[in-house]
This record gives sequence, C-alpha cells and structure tokens, in this order.
Amino acid sequence: MKILVIGGGGREHAMAWKISQSPKVTKVY
Repeated sequence: MKILVIGGGGREHAMAWKISQSPKVTKVY
C-alpha cells in the first residue's frame, strides 16, 4: 500500500510516521 500525506504540519508528520510503522505500508510520500 502506498500512502500520500499532504501537508507539512506536525500532525501530518506524526501521522506519516505512524503510518510508516505499519508493515502493510510499502511507501510513504
């Protein structure tokens, strides 16, 4: 699964980091 995170705020960054910990996610942009 590929995830695209829009936004540069702390919330988006934390969400992207949390998502990237998931074994199902192959790529976070």
